[in-house]
Amino acid sequence: MSAGRGLYTPEVLALAMELSAAPWDEALPHKGNARSRCCGSTIDIALATDAAGAITAIGLRPHACAVGQAAAALFVRSAKGRDQVSIAASRAALADWLAGEGPQPDWPELDLLTTARTYPARHGAILLAWDAALDALPTPDQC
Repeated sequence: MSAGRGLYTPEVLALAMELSAAPWDEALPHKGNARSRCCGSTIDIALATDAAGAITAIGLRPHACAVGQAAAALFVRSAKGRDQVSIAASRAALADWLAGEGPQPDWPELDLLTTARTYPARHGAILLAWDAALDALPTPDQC
C-alpha cells in the first residue's frame, strides 16, 4: 500500500467533497485566511456571528489538498455555535493531538483524520480552517 492510499482514504475523499455545501459568501462580515507553510495550501473563510460572538454561518474558499479540505469539512460540520475562545482551544488541542502530545480533541469525527497524524507535512493543512476562523473571528473584547 502506498503512503498516499493510507492518507487519502475513501472517508477523507468523501469529506473533501462536502465543502461544496459551504460556498464562499461575500456578504458574511468576518473574513480571514490561513496558509500552510509546509504545503502552501490555503483557505479563505467568511463567517457571521451572533451578538455573543458565536458562529452562525460559514463560507469557505479552499485551495487545499483533500486532507485539508476534509478537515475543513469537519470544521464546518461542528463550528456553528462556537465562539473565538472555543475555536482557539479546539485548535490548540488539535495541534497537540497531531503532534502526538495530547488526546484526541473533543471535536466530532476527528477520528476520520487519524491516519493523517503520521504525515507531519499535512498537519498545517489540517489546521487551516481553525487558523482561518481565528483570523476572522472577533476576540471576546471586540464582541
